[in-house]
Amino acid sequence: MTEENTQQEQAQESPQQEEVKEKKEGGNAIAVLSYLGILVIIPILVDKENDFVKFHIKQGLTLLVTGIIGMFVGVVPIIGWIIAPFITLALIVLAILGIVNVLGGKKKELPLIGKYAEKFNI
Repeated sequence: MTEENTQQEQAQESPQQEEVKEKKEGGNAIAVLSYLGILVIIPILVDKENDFVKFHIKQGLTLLVTGIIGMFVGVVPIIGWIIAPFITLALIVLAILGIVNVLGGKKKELPLIGKYAEKFNI
């Protein structure tokens, strides 16, 4: 009898759990856009009230600003031309890491640049 009661309780809880899961997945899809360059604008406009999305918006903005700085470094003759590909590679790795964190449901700062995300006031 206890197994039947447990199954009935799980059956009653599953629609609520599915609804929560759907809301989280929607937040995940929006938060992923934070790490795709200028597309960070979409989560800012759509879902900045969600704390999870807001955290990743700030991380994405930090990544975007770092990319812009990297573009200016790339303009510098010789030294900039040598350093720019490494900066680009690092930014791609950080963006992938951020997306993995979003899909894993983690609020984890990006290495090296994530600590500067708190400077953004959204």
